[in-house]
Amino acid sequence: MRLVLGIALILATGSLITAAAPRTVSLTGGDDMKYNVTTLTARPGESLRIRLVSKGTVPKIAMAHNVVVLKAGTNVEKFIADGAAFRQTDFIAPAQQDAVVAKTAFAGPGETVEVVFTVPKKPGRYPYICTFAGHCIAGMRGTLIVK
Repeated sequence: MRLVLGIALILATGSLITAAAPRTVSLTGGDDMKYNVTTLTARPGESLRIRLVSKGTVPKIAMAHNVVVLKAGTNVEKFIADGAAFRQTDFIAPAQQDAVVAKTAFAGPGETVEVVFTVPKKPGRYPYICTFAGHCIAGMRGTLIVK
């Protein structure tokens, strides 16, 4: 049997279960510290892949980008401020880890990173940001709208 757009699981009972492959959305980020797409939409519970391509030229140690999707209602400014001292955890404070829905690693010039996750089941507006120092404040942010 050939599955083109899905993943098949065969249970011990011999039943075949198919799950839809994640839908992929692509973002780019560059030296201007902006995402090329600032609004994403998704269905509650959907499997989603966010792929980020870094189009910048500044070395990764000085300019890297990621995508961090936060829970609806998260105070983004506080999240960023709390994480400023935590480079070793991608500028995410350990006390704020529970606010993260999904996150990619950091990407340097020419690199691609991605994350696959299940979109929250509750409709709403979920902010996504770059946590590299200063990037979110400079405008590297967007909104995942779940409806």
